[in-house]
Amino acid sequence: MRFSRPCLAALGAAVLAAGSIVWPASASAAGVRYVALGDSYSSGTGAGDYDPASGSCTRSANAYPNLWAAQNETESYEFAACSGATSTDVASGQLGALSDATTLVSITVGGNDAGFSDVMLTCVLQSTSACESRVAEAERYIQNTLPGRLDDLYGKIRDRAPGARVVVLGYPRLYTIVSGCIGIGNTKRKVLNGAADVLDETIAKAAARAGFVWSDVRDEFAGHELCSGDDWLNSVAWPFEDSYHPTARGHRLGYLPAFAGTAARGALT
Repeated sequence: MRFSRPCLAALGAAVLAAGSIVWPASASAAGVRYVALGDSYSSGTGAGDYDPASGSCTRSANAYPNLWAAQNETESYEFAACSGATSTDVASGQLGALSDATTLVSITVGGNDAGFSDVMLTCVLQSTSACESRVAEAERYIQNTLPGRLDDLYGKIRDRAPGARVVVLGYPRLYTIVSGCIGIGNTKRKVLNGAADVLDETIAKAAARAGFVWSDVRDEFAGHELCSGDDWLNSVAWPFEDSYHPTARGHRLGYLPAFAGTAARGALT
């Protein structure tokens, strides 16, 4: 997901005014041909150490696909994920990385289709009622329109990589609900967490229809959302594009384990 610069500047101005683990390598990954697709939650926006050649796609060395590929012996690896990508963008701009030889695919997508950046901007800068209304609009889109878009994309992925194990990862909830956390208030936080649940449930059902593997990251991030005191997500950050995305720790301790547990089984095929 990605915010436009004017929106991020407004968001940042408004809000600012108010250890490492080594994961064991999997010998079973030898011979795997891995392609990482998706949006900013896969490209690593918010995790720092970006590849200059990736430009606005902000592909991070700390993103979970890079971490997994670095820790496993693969025959090939292509990192196609790009910040801001919708399901349509993935279909039109990333599937060229797939082939009949691809054996493993990862993807996060759907948040940008649902207007994540505008939802966050509304909830941070406007009233509670405006936030609730915008979230309700996004949820209607997620429930009524997104399933068809995901079905179309997943069908194209299967056509391009008929023998691949495809792992679809979800999105974490943004907030731990506690008292005394400065910011937008718990009513808005609960509404946003509810929207994350609706989004994840919709994506999970689409993954099941396609015969893909669903990997829910909400359990990995539980207790590490914003306001937890041990956040694995950026709140308002610099650069502003990093806001509301997983940090390097979020990728290493959240997304990487969620993917590794499902990818390892695929590496045996």
